[in-house]
Amino acid sequence: MEKFLSCDWGTSSFRLRIVEVPGLLVVAEQKSDQGITNSFELWKQSKKSEDDRLIFYLDIIGHHIKILEEKSGTSLNELPLVISGMASSTIGMINLPYKELPFSMDGSDLDVKMIEAGDSFSHRTIIVSGAKSIDDMMRGEETQLVGCFYKKPFDKKDQIFIFPGTHSKHIIVENGKAVAVKTYMTGEFFKLLSKKSILSHSVDEGTGLLHPENIRQFEKGVGDSAESNLLHSCFRVRTNHLFGKFTRQENYYYLSGLLIGTEMKELTGGYVNVSLVSNKILGPYYEKAFNFLNKKNSILEIHNADEAIVHGQFKIYKKISEKE
Repeated sequence: MEKFLSCDWGTSSFRLRIVEVPGLLVVAEQKSDQGITNSFELWKQSKKSEDDRLIFYLDIIGHHIKILEEKSGTSLNELPLVISGMASSTIGMINLPYKELPFSMDGSDLDVKMIEAGDSFSHRTIIVSGAKSIDDMMRGEETQLVGCFYKKPFDKKDQIFIFPGTHSKHIIVENGKAVAVKTYMTGEFFKLLSKKSILSHSVDEGTGLLHPENIRQFEKGVGDSAESNLLHSCFRVRTNHLFGKFTRQENYYYLSGLLIGTEMKELTGGYVNVSLVSNKILGPYYEKAFNFLNKKNSILEIHNADEAIVHGQFKIYKKISEKE
């Protein structure tokens, strides 16, 4: 295999890549806001039967493959396709059961669905399902986690991997196996508070985290989160603005610090092997929060989330191919 198609199909976004093997270099990419939620609504509006759902979703992918062919100026016919994320959910293209924890970092025991190429869709397709514990779950992060071990050796010590997002995940790995997951609704709470609550009148994103005053207030929010009740601290965002203590822009980063700090404070002092798997947008926030809370003993390894997806998908595909 010289190339494969990598599809990351999230709740609100769709991303398709052409990946060269063996270097796993992304040579072309197609992005869209046609996530699983939007696609599911289109399927419902189509009035098609449940038996036609998979074909309906494959047609959506086929449309994006054609766009990617035009962008890249090359035929993608018959390239294998690996899909991870929400495609395997109840509102996805096919509902696959979650893999029960633990699962191995070599990707060999995750639950997958193989769809052979046919006349209507010429790509052999692998859909990767999520994983669950007794009271928590993940979809997409399991593939990224496997990708973090593409070149990284297994460590007998406990490791924790942080996946920032709308619903941030903290996943514990022991002896090369994912054994526990915790979800934090950090991103969703921030959106609700900053857009829908009374606090929305007191915040404004402004110039970004790198502005010195924004960093200072973000770190103050992180610090306050470690010493106070979140439900009380959040109201300070309101009084900060009304009493002229912070600008709306500074308040935005103070609120972000409160929420991310609340998520991250559970990691203070308990783990020595912590990895952050993130993009360029959220990564700096989590890195600053972690280092602020762990000033005496901060060990944080950074992984690129996009690379982790591609590496994980390829690793899972290889393991499936080796079994055949």
